[in-house]
Parts: sequence; structure tokens; C-alpha cells
Amino acid sequence: MPVVSRVVRSPWFRLGALLAVLAAAAGSLLLWNPIDLLRDGVPIPVFLLVYAVATLAFVPKPALNGAAGMVLGTAQGVPVAVAATTLGALLGFWLGRALGRDAVRPLLRGRIVSALDRRLSEHGFRSMLLVRVVPGVPFQAANYAAAFSGVRVLPYTVATALGVAPGTAAYVIAGASSGHPDSPAFLISAALIVLMCLFTLVSAWRAYRAARRQQATGPATGPATDEAPALSAVPSPGR
Repeated sequence: MPVVSRVVRSPWFRLGALLAVLAAAAGSLLLWNPIDLLRDGVPIPVFLLVYAVATLAFVPKPALNGAAGMVLGTAQGVPVAVAATTLGALLGFWLGRALGRDAVRPLLRGRIVSALDRRLSEHGFRSMLLVRVVPGVPFQAANYAAAFSGVRVLPYTVATALGVAPGTAAYVIAGASSGHPDSPAFLISAALIVLMCLFTLVSAWRAYRAARRQQATGPATGPATDEAPALSAVPSPGR
């Protein structure tokens, strides 16, 4: 039994358990459709749970938010969808921190990765708020990046709730007013969604061009090389 106990406590065993949970959540979509279930109308507590599990299964949030608007309307759908999104983010965060962080953190050794880890650890609220506000950042990727870093739960949760509110509201309003596509509410929400998509494309293009320029100029020299040890020496969370 001591051998079994050591295996269960192994970081790599827990990381495998995390991957198994995510695979099971995604595979469960073959047996049920969360969008149809939400559209059929369920009690609010069930709605929150279904939404959170659906985000864990990588169901696109716009579809879930649109369903919230169609079923609950704008006034109720926006706060419920924001709460459900935050719950889903917390679920992914807790799973990543409990099962995956001990195995992943030793691999976070690169200069850029270490700098990002330090920023999340020291400026968790501002960093997570920016990640949530900027459209196009994969929701689950942000959850696990935060879980593997040293960001605390409270700043992570508050920043998530505030940051997802604008985009969530736009999709909920679009879903609630989809039966009247010529209404001001639908046209305004659709325009906001288009603007968010354009912002994502422009941001991705600028990041691509910056990466190409950096590749063309070659690796940085001089003081940057002296900075590497300081960036890699990121304190472990909890110390």
C-alpha cells in the first residue's frame, strides 16, 4: 500500500487525473447537449451547474451565453451568465491547482514563461482582468495558466467576474433579442460582437508581426542575458 500511496500523491499521477477529467467532460458531449438542455429551461441552480460543466467540456461560451439570453432574457440572463462563467472559471482553476500545478510548475523555466508567471503571481488582479477583458483569449487556457501560477483565488475570481461581464452581456443580449433582429438591442449587441472579433484579429496580427520582427532581428543581447536568472528565480507560491 505505501507504493500505491506514493503513486497517488505523485504530481504526474494527478496531472494524468486532470487530463482524464477533461477528456471525460469533453467526451460526455456525445451523450448530452448542454445548449439544448439550457434552452429547454432549467432552474437557476441547475443552469449554473450545467454552464460550469459545459465550460469544462470546452463548449464555446458565446453559445452558452446566447442560450442564457434566449431562456432568461436580458435582465436575468446577464447576471446569471456572468455568475455561471465565473463558476466555470473557478472549477477549472481548482482542478488545475489541485491536480496539475505540482507537475507543470517545474517545467516553467523559460524567460518569457517565468516573467508571465511572476506577473500573475505579483499582479494577479490586474493581469487576470486584462486577460478576461481582451476578447479572443481562450477561456480554459487562461484558467489553467492562472492555476499553475501563484495568483490567489480572490483576485482571480473578482477579476474574472468583472472582466467577462462586457462580452457576456453582449452575447446574452444578442440571444435575448434574436427573435427581433431589427431591434436596437440586437443591432447594438451584434455591433459590439463584431468589434470584439475585429479587435481580436488586429491583436493577433500585431502579435504575429512583432514575433516576426523579433525573429528577424535575432535574440536580444546585452542586459537581457543578465536578466534571465532573475526572471527564472520565481518564488514558489505559498512561500
